[in-house]
Amino acid sequence: MKHHPLAATAQALGLPPKQVRKLLDRYRVTDGKEFRLKHYDPADTAGHLIPHDAAEQLLAAGVSRLAELQEVLYAQDRWSLLCLFQAMDAGGKDGTIKHVLTGVNPQGVQVTSFKQPGPEELAHDFLWRSVRALPERGRIGIHNRSHYEEVLVVRVHPELLARQRLPQAVSGKRLWDERLADIAGFEQYLARQGIAIAKFFLHLSKTEQRRRFLARLEEPDKNWKFSSTDLKERAFWDEYQHAYEEAITATAAPHAPWFVVPADHKWFAHLVVVAALIDTLERLDLRIPEVTEEERAAIAQARRALEAEPDA
Repeated sequence: MKHHPLAATAQALGLPPKQVRKLLDRYRVTDGKEFRLKHYDPADTAGHLIPHDAAEQLLAAGVSRLAELQEVLYAQDRWSLLCLFQAMDAGGKDGTIKHVLTGVNPQGVQVTSFKQPGPEELAHDFLWRSVRALPERGRIGIHNRSHYEEVLVVRVHPELLARQRLPQAVSGKRLWDERLADIAGFEQYLARQGIAIAKFFLHLSKTEQRRRFLARLEEPDKNWKFSSTDLKERAFWDEYQHAYEEAITATAAPHAPWFVVPADHKWFAHLVVVAALIDTLERLDLRIPEVTEEERAAIAQARRALEAEPDA
């Protein structure tokens, strides 16, 4: 009998299905009509749903299951998975990607980190570089920052629009609404092409960001992580929170859900992300391709030929 995806996810994590359902439903946003970022606590750890003392064991089990699913995804070669990671500076994107994908076959994963666009990217439409980085069938694509930067950073700093050389006729007051509509349409298109989508906003508090910045300054081994730009962007905290709320409100959908992941506690953020990724892949009903009779005959022939070879 086929397992329900949620039951399979719960089994992989070693948690009761009811707990996993509550955990994912707590942070998954599939309809932005009533979404308010203030309703999500960056320091939340879901109360009794996840025991802190079992976090390391649960994460290891989740990573192991994710690796198994990735192998089947690759073998089936029909679906692909696109994961988008967004966060304020020091939100933990790099660390989350590292911890969650440890053990996954690197051949089946493509990680793209989007930096400030260069001349070639600025000469194209704002989705161009994201399209170029889409995962092939059978692979997981990780976008560390993504096309959402165009309705986050550029919205907070509209002076950046000048570099994009947009015609005046298409750069009016409705630009942000239109870009969000374009993103929603783009993600609908991807879903119709067999690309499963999971979007993660690692929701960090301003207090925790300050603590992490200070740690980067006080610990020599972390100095390299700090940039004066980070501090400048912190001054636009409220503007960024508004931009994130608008983006999630306009683009959350069943085929492209957002997970607003509390990020003040790294151990908890890692668990939520791995649970969401496992659940997303389980819902695809992935299967190892069946071998045809012709292929079985070829395998048998190859076995006989190999067994007939004399020992070296």
